[in-house]
Amino acid sequence: MDPTQRNTLALAGLRIAVGVLFLIFGEYKVFGTEFTLHGGFERWIHLFADHGAYPFMVGVLRDFVLPHARLLAFLAAYGEFSIGLALTLGILVRTASLFGLIFMLSLLFSSNYPGPNAVFWQYFGASLSHSVLALCFATFAVSNSGRTLSLSPLLRAKFARTGRHTR
Repeated sequence: MDPTQRNTLALAGLRIAVGVLFLIFGEYKVFGTEFTLHGGFERWIHLFADHGAYPFMVGVLRDFVLPHARLLAFLAAYGEFSIGLALTLGILVRTASLFGLIFMLSLLFSSNYPGPNAVFWQYFGASLSHSVLALCFATFAVSNSGRTLSLSPLLRAKFARTGRHTR
């Protein structure tokens, strides 16, 4: 196998692995009720606003997110699940990756503030749980990772046979 093929397969494997993680993250939120209907989302937002958000995000969390918590809890749950499904199946990878990147940056700025007296490198250390996934999403968005180990080529071929357009 040549290096280009190996890299393509590795990137597709990473895409699928991240997709499976997001399916797991979203599954318990979509098929359970604790996160969406019984205060799980709100508890996380209170925790972020009180102990982890960058100062510019505290007002957003308290004044926008909490008043719309139920709607945003469902959006987060179904968003995570949809991102996971898209990445795992290789369908709408760029779109899912852009939403995933926005989601990870939102979480990074809502929960990874190391404090006002932190040295520069601590900002990166505090954000590893979200910044690494944000980098993965950015890579998936600009690459062709959705063309390998994916249902997209099969769907394109099916729509091409039926005369429907896929773009």
